[in-house]
Amino acid sequence: MNKLSPPASAAGEESALSRRKLLSIGSGSVAGGLVAHPAIAGSLADVPPRAVGDPVGATSERSTFVDLARITEATPGKRNVDPLDAINSKTPLHKLDGTITPSDLHYERSHSGIPALDPKTHRLLVHGMSARSLVLDVGDLRRMPSISRMAFIECSGNGWENWKNDDDTLTVQHTHGLVSTHEWTGVRLSYIAGLVGRDPSSRWMLAEGGDASGMARSIPMTEEILGEAMIAYAQNGEPLRPAHGYPMRLLVPGWEGNLSVKWLRRLRFGDRPFYTRWETSRYTSLMPDGKARQFQLRQEVNSVITSPSGMMEIAPGYNRITGLAWSGHGAISKVEISTDAGRTWQEARLNAPVLPKAQARFQLNWHWDGKPTFITSRATDEKGHVQPTREALIGQMGKNALFHYNGQQIWRVNAEGSVRHALS
Repeated sequence: MNKLSPPASAAGEESALSRRKLLSIGSGSVAGGLVAHPAIAGSLADVPPRAVGDPVGATSERSTFVDLARITEATPGKRNVDPLDAINSKTPLHKLDGTITPSDLHYERSHSGIPALDPKTHRLLVHGMSARSLVLDVGDLRRMPSISRMAFIECSGNGWENWKNDDDTLTVQHTHGLVSTHEWTGVRLSYIAGLVGRDPSSRWMLAEGGDASGMARSIPMTEEILGEAMIAYAQNGEPLRPAHGYPMRLLVPGWEGNLSVKWLRRLRFGDRPFYTRWETSRYTSLMPDGKARQFQLRQEVNSVITSPSGMMEIAPGYNRITGLAWSGHGAISKVEISTDAGRTWQEARLNAPVLPKAQARFQLNWHWDGKPTFITSRATDEKGHVQPTREALIGQMGKNALFHYNGQQIWRVNAEGSVRHALS
């Protein structure tokens, strides 16, 4: 089956919502559940009158009726803090449609604030095990052959509250808001490596940022990374926002977000890892035996139902389940949804296009009978990796881990229709 085509079950699901049924307002029809009150106007008399609008401006603003905002966080459990105390801010996944994250809502994670770098003076040094060294500015990059691709970036700490926290007031923004998808534009890393004559025996690369913390990571020079990574200077059709690396950043699709170093100032090729403080004291996973796992770099297959999700309210009858799935191994091939605590599963529809290392939107019709239940999703990627249960993940990693949580997210629905976060 072509992964871009909806499964047979989805085709039947779509036919169930035919135009004839949608226009039927009978209480027994599907539309009866879709339309809680008469939403199809009988005449133009039911439509508000025309009014003079605002003048054309330099930028288009969101409607005053739309409420979209990130939330700030200091550590797991310390949420909605003063921005001066925050280390990240999270994307409102439950309020977004499609798969593209607006640039101003892409999650933020920084270690020492957002530097204001002047593109006229900022430089990128490329050196190390290579025939020559180069110093480039963003103008040099823009004169080189460019590529654009869709890709998600996910903080390795996404979902960190789910290792231990059973706070039922968590929303999907709290649990999964450290992942976002953009269209990125820039120059292939392989092209830059070719310009400096990278030594093929250099199996690692140091990427260093221009922020005050000196964020730096060792990146393996695999054929996959060389072929897919880029030096990005644009996102969603505009220059990078300062919070996301302006004027240039590294993008390593599918690997943990901190490898996609922002405010990029140096690339150094070498024959071994550089063991920076970020990969010895910070981005490691403490295993059950007390040992720390280093270089757990790839983001695993993941998914989450964004609606209905934590702190939402639903009513018996027709409900639309939707959410996002992604994998650092490639494209999503299947998402299944259980509405009975994992006893049975139904295959959801994937909205085209389904792209490698980008988020995919899934959806499913659900008729809720009004009884308490649990809903969850599990994703499978094109390499055959299946999203694990929380129990299976903890059985492998223990509860000391802080990063790379990709267990199935469970939402509990009570008899009143309140949807709440649940660990099991």
